[in-house]
Amino acid sequence: MSPARVGAAWQHARVTFEFTAPLWEWDARRTDSWVFCSLPPDVADEVLEVGEPVQRGFGSLRVEVTVGRTTWRTSVFPSSGQRTYVLPVKRAVRRAEGLDVGDEVRVHLRLLDV
Repeated sequence: MSPARVGAAWQHARVTFEFTAPLWEWDARRTDSWVFCSLPPDVADEVLEVGEPVQRGFGSLRVEVTVGRTTWRTSVFPSSGQRTYVLPVKRAVRRAEGLDVGDEVRVHLRLLDV
């Protein structure tokens, strides 16, 4: 088992994952850049396996995410360049948790719609 991957659990038709990954900034040459973390490849493989039947536009999957004490709903998106899914981490979450680009974040991710 990868050190970044802690586990996946099935509970009442819920699929959850926990992992640690660094925050990175997508440089779109805008002042309001997007910040993401990439799912570790082994987690992404399992997410695809379980979530493929319920993928939405652009291959996205709806998720509920907890980082620290902050929980929100968003989507993960496939990144062909990184061969994984990427998770947007909005500014309000980063502020609430005192996070910045380059910080390692502990993520609890639950797939919705499965």
